[in-house]
Amino acid sequence: MLEQFKSKQFIIFLITGGVAALVNFFSRLLYNHWLDFSWSVILAYVTGMVAAFILARMFVFRHSKQELHRSVAFFALVNLMAVAQTWLISMGLAQYLLPTLKVQAYSLEIAHAVGISIPVFTSYLGHKHLSFK
Repeated sequence: MLEQFKSKQFIIFLITGGVAALVNFFSRLLYNHWLDFSWSVILAYVTGMVAAFILARMFVFRHSKQELHRSVAFFALVNLMAVAQTWLISMGLAQYLLPTLKVQAYSLEIAHAVGISIPVFTSYLGHKHLSFK
């Protein structure tokens, strides 16, 4: 299974995922002007997810035989699991761990950045074997 993470495809997934993560991260900053942190994290994840789908389909899983509607459905399912991971980690860090460690500067940004980075491995496997098989 570790061989899957040593492939060119995984490297491209990391790059496109990094771009989508930046979309996620910076859209959260924008959403935070109107919404609280919790809702901003969720809406930013959806924004990043749309970017991730487009990039993954164009650059990572170009040769997918999966029908578009099935890819979208599985992509949403895989990302539903990932958004739960992102939200739990972001909220846990922002509300509990970082305040306990007395981290005040950029605590929401740190929490969200860590939350975004955790699902990369589970998402790759889900997309490779479900969304774009």
